[in-house]
Amino acid sequence: MRKLVMLALAIFLTGSTLSAQAELPNSDQKMVLVKTIGGPISPKSVLASDNGLISAHNMMYSHSVTIYDANTAELIATVPDTVVLSDYGFTQYSGSYKGAPVEGAYSPDGKYLYFTNYAMYGKGFNKEGHDICSPASGYDTSFLSRINLESKVIDAVFPVGSVPKVVKVTPDNKYILVSNWCSYTVTVISVDSGKKVQTIKIGRFPRGIAITSDSKFAYVAEMGGTNIHRINLSDFTQTLIPVGSNPRAIVLSPDETKLYVTMNLSGRVQAWDLVANKSVKTVKTGKAARSLDISSDGTALFVVNFESDTVSKIRTSDMKILQTIKVCNEPIGVTYDSSSNRTWVACYGGALKVFQNQ
Repeated sequence: MRKLVMLALAIFLTGSTLSAQAELPNSDQKMVLVKTIGGPISPKSVLASDNGLISAHNMMYSHSVTIYDANTAELIATVPDTVVLSDYGFTQYSGSYKGAPVEGAYSPDGKYLYFTNYAMYGKGFNKEGHDICSPASGYDTSFLSRINLESKVIDAVFPVGSVPKVVKVTPDNKYILVSNWCSYTVTVISVDSGKKVQTIKIGRFPRGIAITSDSKFAYVAEMGGTNIHRINLSDFTQTLIPVGSNPRAIVLSPDETKLYVTMNLSGRVQAWDLVANKSVKTVKTGKAARSLDISSDGTALFVVNFESDTVSKIRTSDMKILQTIKVCNEPIGVTYDSSSNRTWVACYGGALKVFQNQ
C-alpha cells in the first residue's frame, strides 16, 4: 500500500513539475537536445503544424517530404515529390516529374501541407534554376505541390514562378502566397479555384513571408535589397519598410506590433516596431542568420546561423541572446512546436535535431 502511495505521489510531483515548467515564459526555459533524426533526408526546412505534426522538406537530394509525430518524433510517412502533371490538367507535360522541396505551409484547417519545389525534373524542364539569377535568366518555372494529410499523398499542384521559396496560407484560407526567388515576384493563388489571381513584383530575391492573423496584410522580405514589402491583400498595393540590407526570414509577434527579421549577411536579428515604424534593436547571433521562429507566448525567438553551425535562442523583450548551441553542420531551418514545446532544427547535410524547452 505504501508503495502505491509513494508512486502516486511521484506521479503527482512529476506532473506538477512539468506543469510549472509549461507555465514559465519560454524565455526562462532552456533548450535541451532530446533526439537526433537521421536517415535518407536532406532537409532544406522544417515546419510544425502545432496540432501534432512536423514536416521536413528534403530538396532534390532526397526528393521527399518526411512527416513526423511532434510528441514522439517518430516518422509517420515519407511522401515522394514525384507527380504526373498531366493528371492535374497540365497536358503539355507527359510522364512523371520529380520536384525539389524547399519550404512548406499547413492549411488553417489542418487538412493539407503545401510545399514549394526549387525546380522540376522531367521532359520539358531543361533549365534548372540557380541561386544567382534574375527574370532575364530564363530559368524554368516550377510548381507548388499539395499533400493530403489524411492519405499522405500529393493531390494537387499549382504553377508558380522560377525557383519558388517560401509558401504561406492566409489564416482565412483564402489565398496561398509563394515567393519566387528568380522571378522576383510573389504568386497569389486562390484556395477555392486553385488558380493564380495575382503576380506581385517585389524585387531581387523575395523570400520570407508573414501574414497577419486577420489575413489583411502580408509582409515579404526582399533578400536582395533593403526592404520588407507590406502587401494589402484586398487590393495588392504595397508599402515599403526599410529594415536594412539582406533581410531573409520574418515572423510577427503575437500582438503583431513587431516584426522580427534575420539579416543574412550581417548575421543579425532585428526587431522592427510596426507601430512606430522604426528599428527597436538588433543582435548579432552568428554568421549567416537564416531561418527563425517565435515561441507561442512571444517571449523567445529561435534562429539558425548557417555558417556558424549554431542555433540561438533570443529573449524578445530586450533581444538578449539566452543560448547559443553548436547544433550541426549548416543548420538551415528551424521551427517551434507549441503542442510539445519543442524546437526542431533542420541540418542541410541530412539530420533533424529536436530540442525540448524546459
